[in-house]
Amino acid sequence: MGVTLRPFEEIVAEHGAVVMRVCRALLRPAEADDAWSETFLAALRTYPDLRPDSNVRGWLVTIAHSKAIDILRRSARAPRPTADVPERRAAAAPAERGDPVDDDLVAALRRLPTKQRQAVVMRYLADLAYADVASALGSTQAAARRSAADGIAALRAALTRTRPDLKHNDPKGPLP
Repeated sequence: MGVTLRPFEEIVAEHGAVVMRVCRALLRPAEADDAWSETFLAALRTYPDLRPDSNVRGWLVTIAHSKAIDILRRSARAPRPTADVPERRAAAAPAERGDPVDDDLVAALRRLPTKQRQAVVMRYLADLAYADVASALGSTQAAARRSAADGIAALRAALTRTRPDLKHNDPKGPLP
């Protein structure tokens, strides 16, 4: 007799917020919503084949990362409008749902080089172990650690320039 997996709805309820944080950190709000949906559609298709001892969070973050990269590639190939139109905020912005949003931090995160941004997002927003970050990025654990550390250092430098009231040694500060 085979091992019974938890209902997929429980997986979505438990890990949906982490997947959304990863998607939002890598993409604009509308794209993040699409990546979240695509992540769970892809996960639903392969969930029955998942080994019972699998790291579900790591598996979902890896799928979310892949979906975000797909969306970034598609948008890079898409034609761009000639007039700049400001992006509208989603109806339920993170602050409206009670999620704290630091616009300076989000802007600094988006300016990081891709590998650093991905490593920081997976390690600190998705709370993945470095082994899982390395696996998702296709690198070694040492490279994942270095990318995350360099990303955090760059975020600290950027935030102390734009927000001198924040000090990296402040235990209540926004960075680890």
